Amino acid sequence: MNRRNRTLLPTILALALFTVAGCKKKPAPTPPPPPPPPAAPAPTAELSASPSVISAGDQVTLKWDTTNATSVSIDNGVGTVESSGVKTVTPSQTTTYTLTATGDGGTANATATVTVNPPPAVSVPSNNMTEEQEFNANVQPIFFDYDTSDIRPDAQATLQKNATWLIAHPDVKVVVGGYCDQRGSDEYNLALGQRRADAAKNALVTMGVAADRLSSISYGKEKPFCSESTEQCWQLNRRAGFAMAQ
Repeated sequence: MNRRNRTLLPTILALALFTVAGCKKKPAPTPPPPPPPPAAPAPTAELSASPSVISAGDQVTLKWDTTNATSVSIDNGVGTVESSGVKTVTPSQTTTYTLTATGDGGTANATATVTVNPPPAVSVPSNNMTEEQEFNANVQPIFFDYDTSDIRPDAQATLQKNATWLIAHPDVKVVVGGYCDQRGSDEYNLALGQRRADAAKNALVTMGVAADRLSSISYGKEKPFCSESTEQCWQLNRRAGFAMAQ
């Protein structure tokens, strides 16, 4: 081998090795990582109170609406609620209601404040009436139809006024008397008078007067208010009367 060939041989071998190496298959590029899942939408919350200013004892309507929430609650005694709705409340003092809506995307809050004005002070005029005179002025008798102990609608209104006064005077005890007109036997009218007295007493208890403050008695036709034999007079005798217990 001549000198020239000896010089070219290494070059040819190097080119061959380079060609073989260049023919190798390139590895596939690594795929990019998948994108992260989209974030859960954040909850929204709205709460309103109508009316927002009331007097003590009045009612308020709460109305709310939420989105993207899995649980919703309102404080101050309302508790867990649906995602939207309405509810009537009767706050006794100025109150701020807070709604909390929780979901996969977090928590949202909304508030509504109700201002409660205290009831106006009741001015009681001073007078020289005794308690019994006040009782007689404010606790009125009720009247019945013939041969019945059913409470009439007009008597219901009178009993409600009587109950209001008695509740405001808790130390007063009352005797409820049942009366009848002069028609019928003594025995029958005593039983009818007792039913009338008991009906009036039970109505007062239903209206909030304590039962242990009330007693009942029948006078039948023994103590007529009026002695004439007329329908107008008989109507006045068919009654339940009220007296302070001594």
